[in-house]
Amino acid sequence: MPLREVNGTELYFEPSGQGDATLVFSHGLLFSTRMWEKQVEAFKDRFHCITYDHRGQGRSGRNGGRSMDLLTDDVIALIESLQTGPVHFVGLSTGGFVGQRLAARRPDLVRSLALLNTSAQPEVNANQYNMLILMVRLFGVKAISARVLPIIFGKSMLADPSRKHIQETWREWLNGLPKEVRHAVKGVIDRPGVLDELPQITCPTLILAGEEDLATKPGRSKVIAEKIPGSQLEILPGIGHMSNLENPDLINERLDRFFRQVSSTN
Repeated sequence: MPLREVNGTELYFEPSGQGDATLVFSHGLLFSTRMWEKQVEAFKDRFHCITYDHRGQGRSGRNGGRSMDLLTDDVIALIESLQTGPVHFVGLSTGGFVGQRLAARRPDLVRSLALLNTSAQPEVNANQYNMLILMVRLFGVKAISARVLPIIFGKSMLADPSRKHIQETWREWLNGLPKEVRHAVKGVIDRPGVLDELPQITCPTLILAGEEDLATKPGRSKVIAEKIPGSQLEILPGIGHMSNLENPDLINERLDRFFRQVSSTN
């Protein structure tokens, strides 16, 4: 099992594929490397793909804090230790919180940045999420999974019988999470905004938002686009918060187009 010692913990990561350029995928809250399977499958023939679990989630170590600054320091250490050179960084939700900090603070490590369903502002759903944390601490994640699914998946997907298997797969995943995952949720709730850092991001940046995203509404992506010079923003109809799970083919097409643009200008 690939583990890398960073900042007093161990990060689990999975390397796949081949190519001169490296893609690093950073997952959303409550998820893991597993959420990027369709993206790795699509890009591993052309890129060296790295997926990893944030500390406190998946198969990474559970010691230490869960702040966004610490998660950012973790991925900086991971990229440096793997000696990949500047990477194409793809982050969804929490992964996007990390990606913005990484690109602003260590531009030498980032060739391009793709931000999916994320925000640069403090958490607006803090009260709601704090109540969920309390329920998790008392009763476990299974007690709240029915409430979480309508937040993380868009209404179009939830109403689509042909995608019910996706819902059930991830409901089962959520039900199996340990109570300790609440500490990762707290790290997301308590994060400060980074709007003032966004103008420091100079790499090519793609921003994808879901029109049906209730966890991170599209307006928050518009704010990011206004702050990052030259960034591209697209709001995807019929898509909720977990865009790469809801419509992997669409997300892969948008990422592929973006990576080709970046390659053509470098």
